[in-house]
Amino acid sequence: MSYIEPAPIHKDHDNPLESMMSRFDYAAQILGLDQETYNVLKNPARQVIVSLPVTMDDGKIRVFEGFRVIHSTILGPSKGGIRFDMAVNLNEVKALAAWMTWKCAVVDIPYGGAKGGITCDPRSMSKGEIERLMRAYTGAMYDVFGPDKDIPAPDMGTGPNEMAWLMDEYSKMQGMTVNAVVTGKPLVLGGSLGRVEATGRGVMVSALSAMQKLKMNPSKTTAAVQGFGNVGANTAKLLEERGVKVCAISDVSGAYWNSNGIDIVDALAYKDAHAGLLEGYAKAEKMGHGDAILTCKVDLLVPAAKEDVITHDNAPHIQARLIVEGANGPTNAGADDIINSKGIMVVPDILANAGGVTVSYFEWVQNRLGYKWPLERVNRRSDRIMKESFERVYATSQQYNVPMRIAAYIVAIDKVAKTYKYRGGF
Repeated sequence: MSYIEPAPIHKDHDNPLESMMSRFDYAAQILGLDQETYNVLKNPARQVIVSLPVTMDDGKIRVFEGFRVIHSTILGPSKGGIRFDMAVNLNEVKALAAWMTWKCAVVDIPYGGAKGGITCDPRSMSKGEIERLMRAYTGAMYDVFGPDKDIPAPDMGTGPNEMAWLMDEYSKMQGMTVNAVVTGKPLVLGGSLGRVEATGRGVMVSALSAMQKLKMNPSKTTAAVQGFGNVGANTAKLLEERGVKVCAISDVSGAYWNSNGIDIVDALAYKDAHAGLLEGYAKAEKMGHGDAILTCKVDLLVPAAKEDVITHDNAPHIQARLIVEGANGPTNAGADDIINSKGIMVVPDILANAGGVTVSYFEWVQNRLGYKWPLERVNRRSDRIMKESFERVYATSQQYNVPMRIAAYIVAIDKVAKTYKYRGGF
């Protein structure tokens, strides 16, 4: 059995790919992974970069860069979102694709990991321009996508509309309707009930499972939720429904605090009436800056905004007993040791926010069956998967005496590595 060199300390932990790899290396060492399997799991199976010429509303043609990284298809067809953002680059997409592999393995669904993206600013584009861009991307990725090969989904900057265009364009090229090529679709096109709130619901289930282990009573627990988009808002609402007092929320306009608890339904109504922003919300006090929410005095912290917000600089000042990661990669690897030394339990992203991919899987299953499940069945099954996955990771953390994050990687890598071996390698 080959020894795997540990990740050097000088790695750039602010790079999401390096953060992910340093944790991967640590878990691989604990498992005693052989060099062949290590190399297969470490490297993406396929990387596709395309140029997308799109006619803009002013008649000019603009060329966009699009990416799709297939990290692994060992467990099954690859699965992962498509993000539209100016910061999209190959390194980020590679990290997110690998995260999807581990996320699917942690919750034991038969998918590998993938991610896609286009470097663009969707907020400065018209609906028609976005549609033409999405259709161009689908055409360029026609040989990559497929219900048995690679199944995309929405991510930052995309939603049900974009998935509908993708499905339509792919279906036209196939000469028949193919619902199962993409998830996160509108309900009328074969989308699943419960998909919109699925990620937030999984975060809530993970938080309650962790609170049980820490003997935290939900009705005596205070929480701060960073990010008030789909994941953060649904997490906050579902936690509040279960008795947790949400004292702080934040979005791009800043962070808002109320020691008596914020009425989340009221805050959501305010946001909807004010261009999707909390700016000017009078029923909570505005904190100095948005990141102040990470270090405020609460029992539970849910970073549900973007990656790399918890760093070695602010980690020493975190006061929460429990961190449940709603976003992908909100804690960079440089902060791990500090958080662990403070005795804070972290339910990592690849476990906590896997409710989204779980219900995406349900959507795909329903499309393949040509049958729709009621909401109650979707929620019951996703809750069960999230609880079972939490217990599996918690038991592994106890067995190896490692933090939950490393335990999640151990569970995931072990599953993919064993499957690779049973399939006979390559």
